[in-house]
Amino acid sequence: MAHDHSHSHDHGHGGPGHSHAPATFGKAFAIGIALNTLYVCLEAAFGLISGSLALLADAGHNLSDVFGLAIAWFATWLERKPPSGRKTYGYKRAPILASLANAVILLVAVGAIVWEAVRRLLDPQPVGSDTILWVAVVGLIVNTGTALLFMRGRNSDLNIKGAFLHMAADAAVTAGVIVAALLIMWFGWQWLDPVFSLVIAAVILVGTWGLLRDSVKLAMDTVPPGIDLEDVRARLENLPGVASLHDLHVWALSTTDTALTCHLVMPEGRPDDAFLLNAADELHEHHGIGHATLQVETDPAKACRLAPEDVV
Repeated sequence: MAHDHSHSHDHGHGGPGHSHAPATFGKAFAIGIALNTLYVCLEAAFGLISGSLALLADAGHNLSDVFGLAIAWFATWLERKPPSGRKTYGYKRAPILASLANAVILLVAVGAIVWEAVRRLLDPQPVGSDTILWVAVVGLIVNTGTALLFMRGRNSDLNIKGAFLHMAADAAVTAGVIVAALLIMWFGWQWLDPVFSLVIAAVILVGTWGLLRDSVKLAMDTVPPGIDLEDVRARLENLPGVASLHDLHVWALSTTDTALTCHLVMPEGRPDDAFLLNAADELHEHHGIGHATLQVETDPAKACRLAPEDVV
């Protein structure tokens, strides 16, 4: 049967709690990658010289962050590419895949750190605490500075949030390494080195789990965090002339863009463009949904091909 379709797209982004991240973090990514690459080389070299597993473990973690930052940067570049004939949404899913890849990379790093830490606990090795201390101080400066580069975008883009969390966790972990180095200097507790490596792994795992969970949810087209689907449903049902609705879907186009499709049953007839624009504006303003497609159906008896229980 024929349906009367009406579509409204608002290509603005944002809304309360859903504002678009700054247009580009290219400079932040470039600085972060350069600083962390230099620090990884420094940390790995002095980790080998001092025999410190904590330094080597943190170097491995920081190397995974360099790869993670590179992936996230590449994803933000891809996201800005325009749609094509075959990719009608462009590459907006790239940041979601990047955040998922970052989570997997970190989990692999955790496994490697835990394996070596357990081996060191069974066979403790002497470490150079002076070297650990000064290298860790440099790391604290590098990690904190890099995290600050991404702080302003952490609440509006999961991809940027992933970069921020990685560097913030690094700063916290490096502070722990400094404490461990001081305790080894004062008390000679060599077992603290592998123990703090396990602490590093635990901190990484906690932060990574949330990133992995959110990335998988967005990849599976679940309703993005911060959007109350029942509130969206109620807002559409309360639009003038709407008797009921069905086939309501809300999903993430990217880590910053949200889309909606819905069928509105309006027995009094198809509305004008002003109605559709107003509906799109409300969805954008209250829920940060920038891409709304609404299909209007005027005959309740023929409105949906689904089973009656599927009609809202």
